[in-house]
Formats: sequence, C-alpha cells, structure tokens
Amino acid sequence: MVREWDPRTASSAEIGSVLDTLNAVLAADLPQDPPWREDSLREYLSEVMPGERRISWVAQADPPPGGGPAPILGHVHVLLLGDIGVLEVLVHPAVRRSGLGRELVLTAARRVYQEGFRSIGVEVIGDTPAIGFYSSLGFTREYVETRSVLDLGTVDWTALTEMAVAVDPGYHLEFYPGGPSDDLIDAYARAKAEVRDVDDGELRPSSYDPQRLRDSLDTLHRRGMKPYIVLALHERTGTVAGLTEVVVPVQHPTRADQYDTIVVRDHQGYGIDRAIKARMLLELRSAEPELTEVQTWNAQANEAMLKVNAELGYQPDRDWCEYSVDVAELVHRLDTHR
Repeated sequence: MVREWDPRTASSAEIGSVLDTLNAVLAADLPQDPPWREDSLREYLSEVMPGERRISWVAQADPPPGGGPAPILGHVHVLLLGDIGVLEVLVHPAVRRSGLGRELVLTAARRVYQEGFRSIGVEVIGDTPAIGFYSSLGFTREYVETRSVLDLGTVDWTALTEMAVAVDPGYHLEFYPGGPSDDLIDAYARAKAEVRDVDDGELRPSSYDPQRLRDSLDTLHRRGMKPYIVLALHERTGTVAGLTEVVVPVQHPTRADQYDTIVVRDHQGYGIDRAIKARMLLELRSAEPELTEVQTWNAQANEAMLKVNAELGYQPDRDWCEYSVDVAELVHRLDTHR
C-alpha cells in the first residue's frame, strides 16, 4: 500500500522503518558508505528552505502475523524547488523488481504534474541499479560529477599543516564553526554570487542572496547538519577572497559532505584554494572527533579543483549524475504500461 506520509507526525516506529530501508539500500548499492543513524532523521526528512515544499509517500507491507507495525519497504519524496520537482526514491532490496519503484515514481510524478511543474530531476548514482531503472523510465542524463572520498586515517597531517599556511601574505584564513558571523554574511554572499569553482547543476543550487544564505544556514541546523566555514580574507580590503564549506550531518557523523569551494576571480593564483581546504581538514580533526571521512563532488571538467583534491589525498569514488524527464511524458508512459 502506497500512502502519503508526513515525517513530522509519523510514529517513531515508522521513522525507524524508513531508516532500516535506507541502510539496506546503502548496504546493497554503496557498501563503503557509513550507515545512517536515527538522530534528527525526522528533521532531515521534513525541514526545507522557505518557499520550498517536500511531499512524501511510503509503501507499507502487510502487518506481521504476530502483530506490530507494518514495515515500510519503500519511500519517495519530491522537493518542489523553483521550477522542477526533485525526486528521491528508496526501495528495499528485498522487494526490488516487483514494480514498487515504478509505482512510487508514478505517485510522485502525478502530484508534480498536478502542481503545475514541467520536469522532474533526480540524482542517480553511478554503478548502481538506479541507472538502468531511471533510463527505462525515459529519464536522460544532464550532468555528471565525480564523487571523491578522503580517508582521514591516510592524511599526512604535517604536510597538510604546511599546505594550510602556504597562502600569499596578503591574505589570512579564519574558521567559523556553525557558519560565518553575521557581519560577514553580505561579503560571503557576494563571493558566492561572483564565481563558483564548481557548477553544482540544477538540483543542488547554491545560495547567493544574503537572506537566502541565512535561511540556508538555519535550515541546515534545523535538519541536524552542522556547517563549518573557512574564509580567506584579503588583508587590504577585508573582502572575502575565498571560502570553503563542509557540513557534518548528525545522521552520519563519520562522513562529512563538502559543499561549495570558491575563490573569487581577482584572488585566484595565490594558493587560496588548497590552503582553505587544508585548514578546514585541520579544524575538523579536533571539532568532530567521530569524523573519519570527507566526501566531495566535482565536475569532471574542473581540473583545478580535482588537482587540489588529489594533493589533499581524495580518491575518486564513482560518478554522481543528474537525470531529468518531462513530467507529462513520464506520467503518460507509466500509466500506459501499468
């Protein structure tokens, strides 16, 4: 049975069942990734940015013969973001190829169509069954990144310390756990607006407006995701010349997520990119004692950042792709083949 589901009011048993399915999917498709924890999972599934909406459904099995709650074997949510619906589907490996995934996608696609959106996007992880699944539904690949993972146990911390100070004397670095101070928000937003080292694609937009940036930081905290920021400040002007962002989710605190790394165009060539990322790793070592890995995503054409990451010790892991489809065509295709 597929039914609309609100994580804000769901029982603890249902949240735990969604977690079980999520970790079963990770074990099957991404066995090197750490399992998720239930800490703040409800908030992770329900909190969104102002102006955005997330709608969720679950597929529940029959109640067990001995009684108790029926397990949730599938979950889909769609984030209504700008002019696109961003889809995420989980199907327990035990019930794959049963048609459940198609039913979940159709349920979400119908709602996206009814809401007036024209397209659906989804992140699809390379070397997993999701590639064939979404291709069979008519999704086409629009954008590809490479995910790389740094094992902190392999880091040469002495060399990293040298990298962190190898920046032109006209700059100094500052570390901000939780986000930059409010007096720097405007300058921070201007740096993000001017240039990005990575084009994140359509499904993970960055925040360039100062108020949206404040909202983004607030949303991260409400979702149980702690941001850490390192800024490179230009000594003469006090402007933000570069920044790097890492987020440590309480749901998987052993692996952090790298967000934007940016060096403003006029300040490129002074060693800022490598220095700010090295300084971040040094700070995380003491700020997050559970942390063992950091994962980052880079466009395959972004040779400069790929080179910096290689110098820091990141190892390429797998492709991370964005797929999209016209929502009306998707609904028609799935309805026709029911």
